[in-house]
Amino acid sequence: MDIEGLIFDFGGVIWNMRWDACQELEQAYGLPRGAVFRTLYRTEAWREVERGRGDRQAWLDGAHRALEELAGRPLPRLHELWRERQHLLSENVALIRALRPLYRTAILSNADISLRARIERDLGLQDLFDAIICSAEAGMAKPDLAIYRLAADLLALPTDACLFVDDYEPNIKAAEEAGMRALLYRVDQGHDLRAQLAELGVTARED
Repeated sequence: MDIEGLIFDFGGVIWNMRWDACQELEQAYGLPRGAVFRTLYRTEAWREVERGRGDRQAWLDGAHRALEELAGRPLPRLHELWRERQHLLSENVALIRALRPLYRTAILSNADISLRARIERDLGLQDLFDAIICSAEAGMAKPDLAIYRLAADLLALPTDACLFVDDYEPNIKAAEEAGMRALLYRVDQGHDLRAQLAELGVTARED
């Protein structure tokens, strides 16, 4: 079946997570590599928050305490400093805008409850997407196969007419198990999303 729907992860595909900045902060404060990420996103508190069951501020405060315990000393709010250095991947936003007339589009993201407001109010990107699937709103998260099927349903498409783009291999494998085609995109490895999509026959009208 031809690809009719494009489903994009937010963090890592539309939003540059700036893994380089994360590592710079760890080096600057003498922390083990991956500590900032792990204390924020590899915790039970995050697993609750991303499914809409936890308290967002308690999760952030707990992540900061865990980082200070790891360091053995007080630290600035390094998770917030990391977030401040992140930004839109403007070239991917422009690409999605060009693809929009030809394909149905969606965001599918494991995110806390603030994601929709960020997309709609802060970034003004809501016109680019037919659906925004936030795990905290859905009550389930990737790689649960049901959330991929939900995304396809909201686009009114069968799963095999959808292509899912993510920066995390387990999420890619789960999308394929759910019946979608899937594409691994890593901006930190120099991937070119336009070229990757073109290889799969997905091109914008301007092409």
